[in-house]
Amino acid sequence: MVNGIERTASEDGKGRLELQTWSDLPLELLELILSNLTFEDNVRASVVCKRWHKVAISVRVMNQSPWLMYIPKSGCLYEFYDPSERKIHSLELPELRGCRVCYTKQGWLLLYRRRNHLVFFFNPFTRETINLPSYELAYEIMAFSCAPTSTNCVVFSIKHVHPTVVAISTCHPGASEWTIVNHRNRLPFVSSIWDKPVFCSGLFYCLSLTGWLGVYDPGRRYWKVLAVPPPRCPENFFVKNWWKGKFMTEHNGDLLVVYTSQNKNPMIYKLYRSELAWKEMESLRGVTIFASFLSSLSGANLPGIMRNSVYFSKFRFFGKRCISYSFDDCRYYPRKQQYDWGEQPPFENIWIEPPRHALSSI
Repeated sequence: MVNGIERTASEDGKGRLELQTWSDLPLELLELILSNLTFEDNVRASVVCKRWHKVAISVRVMNQSPWLMYIPKSGCLYEFYDPSERKIHSLELPELRGCRVCYTKQGWLLLYRRRNHLVFFFNPFTRETINLPSYELAYEIMAFSCAPTSTNCVVFSIKHVHPTVVAISTCHPGASEWTIVNHRNRLPFVSSIWDKPVFCSGLFYCLSLTGWLGVYDPGRRYWKVLAVPPPRCPENFFVKNWWKGKFMTEHNGDLLVVYTSQNKNPMIYKLYRSELAWKEMESLRGVTIFASFLSSLSGANLPGIMRNSVYFSKFRFFGKRCISYSFDDCRYYPRKQQYDWGEQPPFENIWIEPPRHALSSI
């Protein structure tokens, strides 16, 4: 009799265990698991059941979209356009009076004041300034590797010297002077007027006007032009000021180039280093590119409507809508907004990454 009762209890416990499913996980444990997933895996987990969907949404973190910083022709009032909220924020920045913005990364601006040849970093959200040695820049094509608060920060500048020679200048916060070295292009018939600099996987890359790719290793101080044929340009790309219509950025170690044309949809190319070839992409796989003349950014895990798109440095309808192209819908937003980037002043704006609580500093 006693053995019979014990056997029944054991069978009941086994039955209760068999009835438990993944959806019965304790709430605290489920939150812990889902909060450690990537954005993509979080989305996948949210379709398991209604309970998982509710918890996945509650712990899901979306990244902050870059803001488009408009540089005034006079005065110190700067406008920042947030494309995710479609709002404009204004900020007085007298520290930037008489300066030209050269590049941006991780919320920092790299600036040049021509009057006294001052080169410096400035964070518009914290008002922090980090000076570099003075240097006379004749052609402000510059980039930097990471935030100047890092010991790994390297500043890179490249300019044309001769049809087959470029001068590369490097510096870092805390240095007393710039290092300047002339380098010869090793491939023939390649223009040495370079722009669109990007730091990717420890190297600085830049494009020639005709689409050839140069690479500089700051550790070895070595420059070369890669034997990679330029991406195939859109039809009618080589028109007046066509050089303004291409953009380059990186995402997770991949180099991406955007070519635009007034009457064509944008074309995106990814560099396959092992094959030494650019290949056209039909989708950005959820990534968003923010393209501007001085520097371009990429982002992932952004609000759904912004994914798999290119956002350009121009907005319409009095700041209510940024021009973008969706690869999901194969169209511009707003419609028929193929823009002639040759008419766009190259130094009037730049994308910048704000901190998560940027509004508290404005």
